Amino acid sequence: MQPRIIGCGNPDRGDDAAGVLVARRLRTLGIEAEEQSGESFSLMDAWQGCETVIVVDALCSDHAPGEVKTWDACANPLPKTALQCSTHAFGLYEAVELARTLDRLPDKLLIYGIEGKEFAPGTRPSIEVERAVELVAQQIAEFVQANDVERQGVS
Repeated sequence: MQPRIIGCGNPDRGDDAAGVLVARRLRTLGIEAEEQSGESFSLMDAWQGCETVIVVDALCSDHAPGEVKTWDACANPLPKTALQCSTHAFGLYEAVELARTLDRLPDKLLIYGIEGKEFAPGTRPSIEVERAVELVAQQIAEFVQANDVERQGVS
């Protein structure tokens, strides 16, 4: 079974579109991926009953625009400050930590964060984020392909 892939963000707020753009790119590669706004309870519903989940979202921290960070959210708590780009009071960070508290995390939850710089309404994604979208989409596609091969017992 392919992992559930969720791209979070708002396509009308510049770099906040990062996760949504990754989901759209993956679909052009024939990989199922859904778009979400990043609201906590919708995310928790989306990954309920899934074995492996990959979530992509924009970051707002002091790193360079386009920089990619990854976390194994089942192994360690997420950095709250980096994942506060959302306009939701309860976003990805809160979804993961609430699910952890309620013992509702999937078996494997990988988070990809793409550092943004421009989040104003009506702006386009920065060139740095557009480049990172391609990189992350390729990494996820390779992960999906490797897991398909592993499940089929092909080496």
